[in-house]
Formats: sequence, C-alpha cells, structure tokens
Amino acid sequence: MEKTEKVVKEPQTKQDTWEVKDRVYFLKDGLSPLSHKIPSKNIYWFDEEKGYERELALTTNQRTVFVDEFKGEARIAQIIFRDGTLNVARNKVILQKLLSLYHPLRNKLFQELDTVKTAETHLDWLEFEIAAMNAANNLDVDMMEAVLRVEIGSKVSNMTSKEIKRDLLLYAKKNPKLFLELVTDDNVQLRNFGIKASEAGIIKLSQDQRAFQWGSNGRKLMTIPFDEHPYSALASWFKTDEGMEIYSTIEKRLK
Repeated sequence: MEKTEKVVKEPQTKQDTWEVKDRVYFLKDGLSPLSHKIPSKNIYWFDEEKGYERELALTTNQRTVFVDEFKGEARIAQIIFRDGTLNVARNKVILQKLLSLYHPLRNKLFQELDTVKTAETHLDWLEFEIAAMNAANNLDVDMMEAVLRVEIGSKVSNMTSKEIKRDLLLYAKKNPKLFLELVTDDNVQLRNFGIKASEAGIIKLSQDQRAFQWGSNGRKLMTIPFDEHPYSALASWFKTDEGMEIYSTIEKRLK
C-alpha cells in the first residue's frame, strides 16, 4: 500500500496593497484659506479587527500613526493645508495613510484627489459638451428659441436668428447636460408655443393666473392645476384631445 504524503499549506500573509505615489489632498466645498491646520494628535480610528478605537498621531520620528505601537518619545508633527491643498510626496507614506485611511475628518473636511476619477469625469463632461454643441448646431430656429427661452425668458422674442444661435451654442457649451435634457423634452417646445401665442394676444393668462382664455373674447380654455407653473400646465394640456384641437387653431393664427 502506497503512503500518501500530507500536503501542508503555508498560511497566506496579507499583502499590503498600498500604492506608493505622490498624493494630493484638498479641502472640500471649495474652501481655500491661506493656511488651515487639521488635528494631528488626540484623534481616534476604530479598528474593526481589534474591536476598539485606537489613538492616532502624526510624528516626525515614528514609523506608524498608531500610538500603541510607538517606541520611545514621540515628536508630534503638524498637518497644514496651504490655499486649500496639501501635496504629500510618495516617500511620506505615514502621512498619506493617516490622511487616506484613518483620519476622522477624511471625506468630511478634506479628501484625496483621485486623478483617474477626475480624468473620467472630465472626459464625460467633454463628451456631453460635444454632443450638446452638435445638437445645438442642428436645431431648427423654433426649437432654438424654445430652449433659449428657458434660460433668458422673454428677451428671446427680440433677438435675431443669428443672436439666438450664438447664445444657444454658448449655453450648450456652458451647461451641456441640462441642454441635452431640454432638447429631448417636448414640453419645452410646447411651453414656448404657448408663450408665443400669449405674446401675440391669441390667448391670455387670467389676472389670478388660474386659467388661460382666448384673447379675443375672454372665453376660458383651461384651468391651471394648483401649484403648477401656468405655461408648464398649458404644455401638458396641449397633449390632451381638447388641447390638440386648440393647438391646431392657434398654430394657424400664428402663421
């Protein structure tokens, strides 16, 4: 009978996946004071493995931020953001780990700059911008006017077609995501249609802003639901059977 040898597996050691690189940290919410110091001692981090909070401190002479692992006297170092940012070189691993992993103000007062995520966000924005500019360039004048009216209101009625196109392209470049949402919202064009009909005197909004009426005889066309914007409500009403008939009548008068 052959002897089988028992294979003993060596325990796997937990690998440190920390990436050694230069890192940048910045204060959140656009804060950028000339200098801003955050706590570097008397701070705590809950250690899930050990099951209790561990005191942290940044020093100039220790190889760890955990106070219970210090050897000898500790010389406390400061953490100071200049103009809202803090650049930490790749060899300052202890400070980087304190800021990226353990500090209680991490992602509350400050956060690490993620260059990959920033690049992806920038790329997404550029793609939105290109799509918005292309869409703006291909719109007909009526739709250009409808979208731009959302941004500048009734002033659009006094603009030439070239002025409308220029301002629309600038708007698409500045707010590409919102612009793309507007050009795919059919209510935008219907609202613009209603405003043009009102400006032409074909229809009018009652003084209490509770109903739309014919401009010629004051006969009520539709009642505006409570808490709704008058022209948004009108745009929705134009999609109903009754509203579609009125839309066709107004369209003929606008031509």
